[in-house]
Amino acid sequence: MAFSYTNKKGVTYYLHSKVTTLKSGKTQTLYFFAKEPKAGTLDAVPQGYQVAETANGLPVLKKA
Repeated sequence: MAFSYTNKKGVTYYLHSKVTTLKSGKTQTLYFFAKEPKAGTLDAVPQGYQVAETANGLPVLKKA
């Protein structure tokens, strides 16, 4: 079951993650929200993060 978040406007977003390789060779995990579940959906918010909402109603992850 993918983690979903409904904002103050009533729009539901699903949490995703993607691992990318930087130019330096290090790997970095990117977290993002999308309106539809796709490949890379997460079942829960990663440990140490919490969901916050911008003034526009877009959900974002912030470090706790």
